[in-house]
Amino acid sequence: MTDVPMTDTPTPRRIGLPACAVDGGLVLLALCPAVLMQASTDGTALGWGLLAALDIVTAAALLLRRRAPAAVFLVALCALVTTIVIGAAHETRLSSLAALPLGVCLYNIGSRSLDGRRTVLALLGGAVVVAAGTWANLLTAPPDHQAGPDVLAVLAPLPLAWALGNAARTHRAQHSAVVRRVDAMAREQELREQQAAQQERVRIAGEMHDVVAHSLTLLVVRAEALRARGAELPDWARPQIDGLAVAGRQAGGELRDLLRVLRVHDDDAPLQPMPGMADLPELLDRGRTAGTRIDADVDARLTASQDLPRPVQLTLYRIVQESLTNARRHAPGSAVRVTVHAGTGTVHCEVENNPPTPTELASKQVEDGWGAGLGLISMRERVEALGGRLDTGPTPQGGFKVSATLTVTPPTDTGTTTDTSSDASTDADGGTTSRPTTPTHERPQDIARA
Repeated sequence: MTDVPMTDTPTPRRIGLPACAVDGGLVLLALCPAVLMQASTDGTALGWGLLAALDIVTAAALLLRRRAPAAVFLVALCALVTTIVIGAAHETRLSSLAALPLGVCLYNIGSRSLDGRRTVLALLGGAVVVAAGTWANLLTAPPDHQAGPDVLAVLAPLPLAWALGNAARTHRAQHSAVVRRVDAMAREQELREQQAAQQERVRIAGEMHDVVAHSLTLLVVRAEALRARGAELPDWARPQIDGLAVAGRQAGGELRDLLRVLRVHDDDAPLQPMPGMADLPELLDRGRTAGTRIDADVDARLTASQDLPRPVQLTLYRIVQESLTNARRHAPGSAVRVTVHAGTGTVHCEVENNPPTPTELASKQVEDGWGAGLGLISMRERVEALGGRLDTGPTPQGGFKVSATLTVTPPTDTGTTTDTSSDASTDADGGTTSRPTTPTHERPQDIARA
């Protein structure tokens, strides 16, 4: 009969020892006491021979106790009863501690979580073996070596070993149940935290909509109202009002996209695509319209090609946008140089502005503290997320420079390269400065090395 234990919980291994070392130690602890006591019980050669045979069979059975607990118990019991009957027939006694391995087997049955049917069958089989051994002992042994109360005194405590094993199994089951409950509570707590964070994000989104979006809407409405009365405005004010309206609408659209990300439902697609390199010339033109002197040197392949990954395009756009905003805030009236070039597997973006003009310094319109907000932190996070490098800091002349290098596949050549800045840019005196475009007919690899 194949006896496969049905364990409900794995046995925790509390000591970091290999299984062979644990089995060896258990066999020694179970067999050595009987060997030490045999000399005082019966030191004859037959007694030692029977004990040795019993130890060999019992040791082999104990090594297999995990695979077939019930079968191991029956084998150990049969070996013990057989050696006792043979020894009694020849007037030889075994040490009473020879029954200790049988207690280990009973403990093993209780701790291995056998079902009730197999446990009952194992105990009934053991009772039959004991009865058969007792009958054989009465038939073959002399009167002074026949089974009596002393045998019952040795076997009576053995059921306690099964009880201890069953208690150990119950303890392990309770411990596993507690661990599962703790894990479930931890998962539930984590889920609650996620739900709380999501609710907080929704609340923040609502507050941002109430505060920022409302203000932007009023700004755009008033700008459009001024545009409707454009005939009453001076010529220099019309472009400013147009730029204000365009910037307000764009900021409102981007804010709606951001708030949509913070909402609970994340399956809504943005109503408009995120800006990229193709939108960079328009961004530079809006900056010039706002009064910033911008000198741009942008590789036209980057604005015309669609091969550049969208995350890289968005990052470059945001770097230029944030840098221009910081320049207008911290150094109004200063000139800004924007450079975006493609290298061999990289794209380099650099935005540098001059120090504030003396007029602005005298009027105290300059904000102190470069990078005091979250703009530079956001730029750094975007660049590092793409595996790039961002360097920011003041220049020796008193200005500020932002330099970013992103690792990408160089875009393919589109045939011509033009300056993305307008051919006529506004200078500090309100005049125009023309910059001719430079056509090129180089191969893609030659342009990438340029």
